[in-house]
Amino acid sequence: MKRTVPVESASAFIDAKINELGDWRGKTLAKVRAIIHKADPEIVEEWKWMGTPVFSHGGIVCTGETYKNAVKMTFAKGAALKDPSGLFNSSLDGNVRRAIDIHEGDKVDEAALKVLIRAAVALNLKGKSKPKPKPKPRRATGKRAD
Repeated sequence: MKRTVPVESASAFIDAKINELGDWRGKTLAKVRAIIHKADPEIVEEWKWMGTPVFSHGGIVCTGETYKNAVKMTFAKGAALKDPSGLFNSSLDGNVRRAIDIHEGDKVDEAALKVLIRAAVALNLKGKSKPKPKPKPRRATGKRAD
């Protein structure tokens, strides 16, 4: 008989990650997380790829990775987003993703980040509201293949 192993929620894992870091990176990740939820209260937190906080709504909006010298917010469809405030400063050569590297002492532009989060959610939801068209049946042509 299999035993059920209790699984902590993604939010609990993210909380633990923030506490484990215990430095500017934890504080920055906590701040970014709060901004994400202010921008869109329907954001869902996930824990993927062996320890990466992921924020989703209609698909992945962004991740919140932590490195020795940066907290990196990678937007899954960042290349398709307008960034008038110039927040994207990393992964600029990619065809799909864009990222924001936040270093110790950097100020986070909360208003601009909220705009970017909302735009990413809107992009995710854009194609989800329309049902996919069904293929049209082909007409018989009357010609026979012999």
